[in-house]
This record gives sequence, structure tokens and C-alpha cells, in this order.
Amino acid sequence: MPEQLWWIVAVLIVLAATAAGLWTVVDRRRPSARYGALTSPSRKRPPRRAFRPDGESEPESPRKVAAFVVNPTKVSDLTDLRVRLTDVCRESGWAEPLLFETTPADPGGAGARSAVAAGADVVVAVGGDGTTRSVAEALADGPTPMAVVPLGTTNLFARNLDIPTDSLASMVRVALTGASRRVDLGTLTLDVSGEDQRPGEHTFLVMAGLGVDGEVMATTSERAKARIGWSAYVLNGLTRVTKQGFKARITTDEQPEFTRRTRSILVGNCGRLTGGIVLMPDARVDDGTLDAAIISPRGPVGWAGVVAQTATKRHFGHARVEIVRCTRISIRASRPTEVQVDGDHLGSARTVTMTVRPRALSVRVPLA
Repeated sequence: MPEQLWWIVAVLIVLAATAAGLWTVVDRRRPSARYGALTSPSRKRPPRRAFRPDGESEPESPRKVAAFVVNPTKVSDLTDLRVRLTDVCRESGWAEPLLFETTPADPGGAGARSAVAAGADVVVAVGGDGTTRSVAEALADGPTPMAVVPLGTTNLFARNLDIPTDSLASMVRVALTGASRRVDLGTLTLDVSGEDQRPGEHTFLVMAGLGVDGEVMATTSERAKARIGWSAYVLNGLTRVTKQGFKARITTDEQPEFTRRTRSILVGNCGRLTGGIVLMPDARVDDGTLDAAIISPRGPVGWAGVVAQTATKRHFGHARVEIVRCTRISIRASRPTEVQVDGDHLGSARTVTMTVRPRALSVRVPLA
């Protein structure tokens, strides 16, 4: 082959290789013939369901579950309650609810723990302040929120948080769709003899105290409460205005001990009492402190003064009602004195200590 022809062949080979390389680059920038428009940058990727076989639907995300810890003594028909709770849960897009009944031996703690173990997204206390307190104690320091369907005599915790009490449906909707709010809890350590090495501990959400309030809680009958509601406590209290008080040695936080002759000492996480009465106007459920009201009237006239001070909200600087703010308070009584937490009578004791547990509980409250 002539030498010129070899040169012509070599040039053609180089040109062909160059053309092939350029085509490869251009071809990478074009939509693939194999996948067509699915990989074209000019069109959106089809939804995931387009790749599923015909007739196969997208799996639904699991629905939330509410667990209700119910005090059966506060409900007339448990079967009807279950139906009504199920209806509200379904209307709100939740799964069928779980129900746990309280017993005299266990007022709610075991049911709350079982609900958490079952994976409940919210645990609802259905009953009075005692049921609510027991459920709260079981959920304390955990992530699972508590909600309240208040069916008791006073329902002080629900009222202090503005939780509705008018209808079951509205209360359950707050439990399912309300906001979660972290609140404080109180712990009461009760020493019956004043010398116990292992005293009992009790959680409270609203108020704990000793004196006339403990006496009223101990002696007001269930029948009276069922017939006339919280007025039963008032009538019972009126019979005790002439009773003798006790001497108390009090220590708060790191302050020096002081002594008061008093009729009752109430320590509150909340400030609102039955009937809308505000005993501790500055008390808040999430301020990290407790408010102690030392009530020291002298006879019926003194009690009238206490009522007048409470109604006018003029507490500070007056001898009949003295308010002390603290994170810890220890009270040593001169004689055994009746003690209560959130309306539950605990018996008599000589020494009690109360401390605050800041933001220990998540609670469902109405949306702002």
C-alpha cells in the first residue's frame, strides 16, 4: 500500500475515535433510551405508588393510642363509657382506646404503668383528684403525657389548668388534641411518730396540708359528697371553727426555724380552691416553687377574717393568713395532726416535709 494511503487510513481512525468519544459524552447528557422519560430532568419523578403492582395500596401509618385509667366508682355504666370513648377516638383519627380499671388496692398507678408498657401515646385519668394523683405519680419524670377526665367532687387539678368539666367529649378531645405542658409536682414525706427512719412518701398535684383541712377530709362522708358535692366539705368545716389548733415549728429551704400557733398549714402547687376561691394568688403549677399558707385564726371571728382576706386577696403581712414561698418546707407539730394530699386523708402525723419536683410531669391542656 502506498505510503500516502497509510496516512489517510490513520487520519480516518483518529477522526472516528474522536467522534465516538464526543458521542459518549453527549449520550450521557441525554435521557437514556432504556428508562425514557423516567430519568428526564425536565419531568418530575412519578409517585412511589406508580411502582407498586396493580391493586396494592400504600400502607397506612399506625394510629395513635390513648389509654384510659378509670375509677369505676365514678362511672355509672362502664360499657357505655367505653362506647363513648371509642367514638371520640375514632372521630379524632385515633385507634380504639385501651381501658384499665382502678381498684381499692391500686387507685391508678398499675393501670398507668401498664398503659405505658402497651405503648400508649397518652394516659388519661378518669376519676377524681385521687385517681389523677396516682396516675401522675406513675408517669412522673417520663415522656408520656397525662390527661384528665375529671369526675370527682372538687376536681381541683383540672380547674387550676382550665381543663373543661362540662362534657365527656370536650374533656377527651383535650386529651387527644391538646397541648402538652410540663408542670411541677409536690412530694410529701409523712412521719407518723416524728422519729420514723423510713417515712412514707406521697405525690401531690394541687395541695397538701395538715390541721383542719385534714380533719375535714377525714370526716366528710362519701354519701354527703355524693348528695351535695363540695359543699359537704364546707358544712363539715363549719363545725370545726372552735376547735383548738396546734403549735408548729417550721423550716423553709435554708431559712432559720420559726414557730407559729396555727389551725392549718396548706402547701400548694396550685392556688385555686373549691368554688373559685384563690388562697395563693401567686402560685403557679410550673414556677418551680411551693406556696405555704399558714392559717392562724382565733375562734369564729378569726375564721371570718380568714374568709374576708381570701375573698379580697390580701394575704401578705397579716397574722391570720401568712404566705411563704419555698422549694422545701418541714413542719413539726406539737401533737399528732391529720394530714391530707389532694383531698385524700393519710392519717395523723407529727412531722411532714414537702418538696417541689420542677416540671416533673407532662399534662395535656386546652390549646391557647
